[in-house]
Parts: sequence; structure tokens; C-alpha cells
Amino acid sequence: MPPRARVVDHPCAACRTLRRRCGLDCILAPYFPLEDLESFMVVHRIFGASNVIKMLQEVEESKREDAVKSMVYEARARLQDPIYGSAGAIFHLQRHVQDLLLQLQLTRATIMDFQDQRDQLLSTLMGPQHLDQPSSMTNNDGVLGHGSDDILLDDSTLGYNLIEFPVDCELWQL
Repeated sequence: MPPRARVVDHPCAACRTLRRRCGLDCILAPYFPLEDLESFMVVHRIFGASNVIKMLQEVEESKREDAVKSMVYEARARLQDPIYGSAGAIFHLQRHVQDLLLQLQLTRATIMDFQDQRDQLLSTLMGPQHLDQPSSMTNNDGVLGHGSDDILLDDSTLGYNLIEFPVDCELWQL
């Protein structure tokens, strides 16, 4: 993106702040228009106008706008965190990413545990030995238990039809 068009009638934010005449050759004018006075004030406060001019002179013209954006970002970060500046924000975000990755890993492990539990339940409910033969927990009538509080195992007790129960659901897998 090329620098903004220059209006000769009005000084740029830098020249106005520094109270100097803004000429056509002002290196700061394309990057600090009068409407963006606050950005120059922040950069000037942190780096100083002469250092900003020196930095811009060392950068090739096609990359100056990016350099100015970088200086404005770093200056604002330095005002919020005078010791670390933008590096503090980067460290904070990296720590947050590490925390989220750990949380994701724990969530995946939990999901795997749930899938294992589901698979065990389905193998118990749908296994051929269970459907063909009564298990040791059921008596020969298909009743679970051994006492007076026996539970009858049929489709109405389970709440769903074993044949139609979705064994491989895409939503259950990562």
C-alpha cells in the first residue's frame, strides 16, 4: 500500500507536534498525517523524532509504512509494559497457547476414555456371548440379579433398540 497522499496546506502530525515547517520533502508526512496525531505522539514519546527519522531513512521506501506500523505498535506496547513492550505480549500469548494445548490434550484424553467406556458398554450389550447366552449376572430368565429386586433386561428397560443403536457415530470420534 503506497503512502497516503500529501496535502501541502496542512502540516503533518510530526511537524505540528515539533512545531516546525512541514516541507514537501518531509519524510514523516506520508506516514503521520494530521488526523493521526496520537500515533506520532506515542512514537515520539518512546523513540524520539530524530530516531524515527533515522530509522525511516535506513529502511527502503517500499517498506517504510510497515516500519512505521511496527514502531507505533511497539511504542503503544512500551507504554503499557515499559519493561518488556511487545515481547511481553508475545510471551503472554505463548503461555496462553501452551495452556490451551495442555487443555486440548487433557480433553482428548477424556474423550478417549469416554470412547473406551462406550466401546466396553457396547461390547457388553451387543456381544454375541451376551445375546446368545445368559451371563453370570443374569439368571436363565434374562433377569439381572439374584434376589427379590431382580431387573428384567429387555429393549424397554434399556430405553433404545440395540439393533438401531449407532455404534460408529462420527461425532464421537476426533
